[in-house]
Amino acid sequence: MADNQRERELAMITQEFNYSRPGSLAEALKLIADGGKPLAGGMSLVPMMKLRLAVPEHLVDLGRIADLATITEDGGKIRIGAMVTYYAIESSPLLAAKCPLMVTAVHQIGDVQVRNVGTIGGSIAHADPAADWPASLLALEAIVHIQSAGGTRDVPMEEFLVDTFTTALEPGELLAAISVNADPAGAGSSYQKLVQPASGFAIVGAAAHVVRGGGTVTKCRIGITGVSGSAFRAKEAEAAIEAGKTPAEAVKGIASGVDANSDIHASAEYRKAMAEVYARRALESALA
Repeated sequence: MADNQRERELAMITQEFNYSRPGSLAEALKLIADGGKPLAGGMSLVPMMKLRLAVPEHLVDLGRIADLATITEDGGKIRIGAMVTYYAIESSPLLAAKCPLMVTAVHQIGDVQVRNVGTIGGSIAHADPAADWPASLLALEAIVHIQSAGGTRDVPMEEFLVDTFTTALEPGELLAAISVNADPAGAGSSYQKLVQPASGFAIVGAAAHVVRGGGTVTKCRIGITGVSGSAFRAKEAEAAIEAGKTPAEAVKGIASGVDANSDIHASAEYRKAMAEVYARRALESALA
């Protein structure tokens, strides 16, 4: 059904483009090295093509590459392929047991239709400033695994996000997977967001991941999305929690110094204020 839907979507695009659907990662990387544009779930790229905001000459559909659609664990590291759908994340027993923040976050993304088709790799590579995933992946200190015909490289999520719709991906490269650590004992997490009702995107989203040991917080990571051109780590607030501050104390001025977005949905000042509110809620939930 998904394949037929994609064919119908692509048939509605009037511009001319070449279309390939490789069966292996090696074949896909060769096509991408030759200038092909990767097509994952199509939730972002296809609408942009319809509006002529994106005009790729060659689409490389990754839908048949099984190696990109797996969730595996090895030595406490969980690897999630770029073509893993939101539904696969939401229904994964492995993630539910060992990285529940991923499952908590995905329930707040899109609707059933989007979660059936949308892929985590496509979302991250698109780097929409209002996307939900970056906040949680920053809080989890995710690593982005990038492949090209010439080799591989691993980039921390914090370095992968560069700016609005801009990432560390170079021409000819493909985001192949991400990896996160399985939660240790004493971990807690939460994702909280202020929803833009029409689109479902985050006006502000905050993810918190904490680890307790001996009655104190030994580690805290906080990711914020929707506020500025790119999601970011709230490192001062993280350090405040690790120093024993309360969530309300830690989040004061959490977006100070950030060049906040302002649009018809929320002013820059409102986004900064809501960053404090939703970061506090995420921390309180994670600590509980």
